[in-house]
Amino acid sequence: MSQIDRTLAEAARAWPFEEARKLVARIGGKAPAKGYVLFETGYGPSGLPHIGTFGEVVRTTMVRQAFQRLSDVPTRLFCFSDDMDGLRKVPDNVPNKEMLAANLGKPLTSVPDPFSNEHPSFGAANNARLRAFLDSFGFEYEFQSATDWYKSGRFDKMLLAMLQHYDEVQAIMLPTLGEERRATYSIFLPISPKTGRVLQVPVIKTDAQAGTIVYRDEDGTLVETPVTGGNVKLQWKADWAGRWFALGVDYEMYGKDLIPSAELSAKIVKILGGEPPEGFNFELFLDEEGKKISKSKGNGLSVEEWLRYAPPESLALYMQQQPRRAKRLYFDVIPRAVDDYLAAVEKLPAEEPAKALENAAWHIHDGKAPANSAAGVNFNMLLNLASVAHTDSKDVLWQYLRRYVPGATPENAPYLDRLLTGAVAYYQDFVKASKKFRLPTAAEREALQDLAETLAKLPEESTAEFIQNEVYEAGKRHFAQAELRQWFKTLYEVLLGSEQGPRMGAFIKLYGRDNVVKLIERALAGEDLSRAA
Repeated sequence: MSQIDRTLAEAARAWPFEEARKLVARIGGKAPAKGYVLFETGYGPSGLPHIGTFGEVVRTTMVRQAFQRLSDVPTRLFCFSDDMDGLRKVPDNVPNKEMLAANLGKPLTSVPDPFSNEHPSFGAANNARLRAFLDSFGFEYEFQSATDWYKSGRFDKMLLAMLQHYDEVQAIMLPTLGEERRATYSIFLPISPKTGRVLQVPVIKTDAQAGTIVYRDEDGTLVETPVTGGNVKLQWKADWAGRWFALGVDYEMYGKDLIPSAELSAKIVKILGGEPPEGFNFELFLDEEGKKISKSKGNGLSVEEWLRYAPPESLALYMQQQPRRAKRLYFDVIPRAVDDYLAAVEKLPAEEPAKALENAAWHIHDGKAPANSAAGVNFNMLLNLASVAHTDSKDVLWQYLRRYVPGATPENAPYLDRLLTGAVAYYQDFVKASKKFRLPTAAEREALQDLAETLAKLPEESTAEFIQNEVYEAGKRHFAQAELRQWFKTLYEVLLGSEQGPRMGAFIKLYGRDNVVKLIERALAGEDLSRAA
């Protein structure tokens, strides 16, 4: 990267650059002892990957990319799976529930795979789904398994340090717990050699010199076990701290609800003699009613649901925008996100370098401006096209698109085809039933008649901008300047059955001049435009 580019990056105001500058200050311009800056995201594999997983990885990737513009120090991103956690309950969305119920309490990597015999365990099956999920978006990351780290001994040094400072760490954790929990709490969770379950039992004795703890097993017998070699795992807040310490994590994001946990984990890291990572806490998403999204309630929006209607770049943009502001994550945000993404991509190539660093598309595509594959068509325009064409056939809508984008086909314009597929599905699922057409008023009838006559006289090859200007002029002939906004609202409500709509010039060019004239004539005749002609 050139010095000029680095200077621009150092001044960039976009939040990934602000975060990256914190990391540059942390390392003081030189590589840490481990030789690289480590970014981490965590994942609990008791369920399938979800939209929060995508959000953490894509946002962390954006910070990593920004850091790479500011420093030549190598970076790595670990996606860490807490797959040694005990299975606490049977998920609702998996088969073989009885088999899972019989294995409650065991580490996820010791529970049989309920889906098939393809994977050695439930944890391994969900880890495979996580990796496939991340790979489908092209993320650059390294997968890490807690089971591997515990059983291979790579956590041993950290676990012995936890044992050495056991009383100090316990003193941090106990005041945060209720009275009943305090009576049995230990940062170490032994794994029963008899049942294989992760035990929530008090530790009766610790021996830092021997590296062991003593606890009472489920059958009441006393057991002394090493804390190393995968014989125990840590309670999750201590586990989070232990991971930061053992791996040397430099940067990790977490939701606003985990701020207290992150503060506790940071204190534990310092007790162990380590340095907590730089952190970024993001706001949580809200559902349709403005309530916090809960995985157990299922009141949110899944990645699969989003991708049914829109490309993944639009979801990445929604994650990039204002991460510290609570936002609704529901179906109605999708059209705006798609169009915001398309607008960002369209602007990026022509922007000055400093301005480009503020563009969401720069962060989504790591500074590499993609070709504008949508050819000036946006999602809302396609929704309105589906509305007036009264069809759920993508092939029918392609007939209109070819007029707007000469020579385009699903084969040579796959991105446009992807947008059209999503728009048709979105229209059928959410828009069709909500369309509310109205009849024009007397003043509006005169203006609409004028517009129809104006359009009929326009050359077929008129550009969208020229048509837009003619629509504007038709409105000026019938309404005062202050009423022109209402003129366009009239067009949307009378012709499209919506309070909002696309730029009319582009829409008329897409749907066809003659088709729009017929649409106006039907509206003037009092026909029901919610039905096909």
